Amino acid sequence: MSEQARVRIISVNVGRAVPVEWRGRTGSTGIRKTPVDRPVTFGPDGLDGDEQGDPTVHGTIDKAVYMYDASHYVHWRREIDGVEVPYGFFGENLTVAGLLEEEVRVGDRFRVGEAVLTATGPRFPCWKLESRVGRTGFIRTFLRSGRSGVYFSVSGTGRFGADDEMVRIETDPGRPTIAEVVRKKWEDDGKG
Repeated sequence: MSEQARVRIISVNVGRAVPVEWRGRTGSTGIRKTPVDRPVTFGPDGLDGDEQGDPTVHGTIDKAVYMYDASHYVHWRREIDGVEVPYGFFGENLTVAGLLEEEVRVGDRFRVGEAVLTATGPRFPCWKLESRVGRTGFIRTFLRSGRSGVYFSVSGTGRFGADDEMVRIETDPGRPTIAEVVRKKWEDDGKG
């Protein structure tokens, strides 16, 4: 993908934080996001109408927007039998076409209208993703798949809507890709 590549937004997803229990753990989660049929305003604190269950680790300034490529859904709809897997299922704010983890480097910047999104890293999920899927051990499956998605920080404010575009405006080939960051963590944790 070239520096000036364009990425189409397929779905904008928001959700409210709700209580969750899984295998003796309890907490609050905003993972149950659903597509909206209108443009949504966003800024450094995330998207209007979206909530996180634990704002100490989700929705921080470096995780204001979570993006997931729609092509991953083909894999997960086969992998997760008996569970409906609509866009927003993995808790992403943006489901996009054409931006895989191998093509995004930490620090890459994208313009959406007047706002700039900066790739800050992959998602390393917690037990709440397992509760969403209904499978113990799914965190390992998720990370081994290489389909982590990408977190972004936001400079300025803007609006997202389905069919809008993100345009890459800056990349540094010396920085690691999101996929490389996930592989490195996997290896460092002794799971590679």
